[in-house]
Amino acid sequence: MDILSAIQKHYPEFSKGQKKIANFITDHTDKAAFMTAARMGATVGVSESTVVRFAYELGYNGFPELSAALRQVIRTQLTSVQRIEVTRDRIGSGNVLDEVLSQDMEKIKRTLEETSHEDFEKAAAAIANARKIYVIADRSASALARFMHYYLNLMFENVKLVTTTSSSELFEQIMRIGEEDVVIGISFPRYSNMTIQAFSFAARSGAKIVAITDGPNSPLAQDATCLLAARSDMNSFVDSLVAPLSLINALLVQVGMLKQDDVVSAFERLEGLWDEYHVYQKN
Repeated sequence: MDILSAIQKHYPEFSKGQKKIANFITDHTDKAAFMTAARMGATVGVSESTVVRFAYELGYNGFPELSAALRQVIRTQLTSVQRIEVTRDRIGSGNVLDEVLSQDMEKIKRTLEETSHEDFEKAAAAIANARKIYVIADRSASALARFMHYYLNLMFENVKLVTTTSSSELFEQIMRIGEEDVVIGISFPRYSNMTIQAFSFAARSGAKIVAITDGPNSPLAQDATCLLAARSDMNSFVDSLVAPLSLINALLVQVGMLKQDDVVSAFERLEGLWDEYHVYQKN
């Protein structure tokens, strides 16, 4: 049962003050999810302690756990306009540079704490030994897919970036996926249906599935052989992809270390080509 369902179920049992909190959360879930207990209390006209007791009444171990439950509910529902409003409420007229960079650093820290090292190593080994590597992402996550494909394509011959605007084109590009292949899917709220469909097809085909997403509640997680969780709280109209990009950097380095001889050979040849055709500026 999600938090909104729990509120509806227990509503008749709430005190007058708790009903004010419940009504505010139900009507303004997008704003409530990012408020402190003190601010919520001031907004609805009750004390901070009443807000904290409300969280315990619903079975949470404090207000931070209630807030996390609210954010989980809205992650796939916030529109871009609502994200702008949330950003304005959280940052206001403060220092945007400090606030945004501080939040991104916190996302990287929590990603390091929460990502499974075992799944990370399994994912790197699967990629390093795959017959063919497919990288799939859509919408803003496609920037991460292009970055990952760029480096994997320098290291290996068997890498395909799946880019498409229709379901029919999508399945035409992945129709030959098999058990010896690896599919890397990247998606964050709001999740791309196209990436979810591709993941499901690849899983049925027996391929190893590496999901780079926000956690076990993601629709990509159910088909994943390896789940790599990265924090990407979308609390503004701009999708924060700093932590996922950092995770992808680490994964590329790990794959490169596993195939070090092949990678060194490939880059030695590339350096010769780059010099011959003046790809990079020289001082």
